[in-house]
Amino acid sequence: MPNVLLLHGGAGSDNSYTEALNRYANSTSSKKSMDPLDFVVEAVRLMEDDPSFNAGTGSVKRIDGSIQMDAAVMANSQIGSVSAIERVKNPVLVAREVMLQTPHVMITGDGAVKLARALGFSDYDPTTERTETIWKKMVAFFNGRDVELPERYSQYYRYAKIFGFPQQKDTVGAVARVGGKFAAAVSTGGSSPMMRGRVGDSPLPGAGLYAGENGAVVATGIGEEIIRKMMCYDIYTKIGTEPLHEILKNKVEEFGEVLVGAIAVSKDEFASYSNSSMATGESTWP
Repeated sequence: MPNVLLLHGGAGSDNSYTEALNRYANSTSSKKSMDPLDFVVEAVRLMEDDPSFNAGTGSVKRIDGSIQMDAAVMANSQIGSVSAIERVKNPVLVAREVMLQTPHVMITGDGAVKLARALGFSDYDPTTERTETIWKKMVAFFNGRDVELPERYSQYYRYAKIFGFPQQKDTVGAVARVGGKFAAAVSTGGSSPMMRGRVGDSPLPGAGLYAGENGAVVATGIGEEIIRKMMCYDIYTKIGTEPLHEILKNKVEEFGEVLVGAIAVSKDEFASYSNSSMATGESTWP
């Protein structure tokens, strides 16, 4: 089967981002490598550097005004993950180093920042004008009304309308099949509104991503609900039982109106599905 790299720009991203994602996929697939990890990390790095996406540069701010990001990679039965990491340009690169250079699976908060500095990742402020505007709008809303944060996100869509969640976009991710092997990578600035220290699905193996000998899966959407259903591992265990697109569709539809999506590759297929708009990009090569 041909090699394939599949990207997504987040549940809620519109098709206007497809051109950029295809460009990133094609530029990444030109790399001289047979390691699928190289492809997914490079693709996610490119999306982190694009301020249009809520990952790396352009990540949304938390209620306290800070930016804390999550990222993870998975390949060859190994996992590297960072959560609530601050002031780095490319969290996905730090996540890869957690996998390759430490005995750990996940490093969080200030520990992740200290590791990044020790590995030579310089201080970087990912704030953009767009994310500053979103944060100021959120602060003005909370200061102007006597409201509580949504419990278990049951009122998420009421807040989404206020904060423009669909335009804000969500997790970015990539899956790859190269030389018959698989890898997955994800990165996100989280969702808005969110408390400092909140961790979503992205850095959690089985929830936000999963890769094994049969394929790779990445999720996007409302992280709390994705975690509760262990979305990616559940999809992975069903690979081969029916067409891959049907597996994704059936799983996404379990969430009802909760915003979610997924991309996946198997030994002979690749597919994407979301219950909202979701920009994707792809590249295949011999």
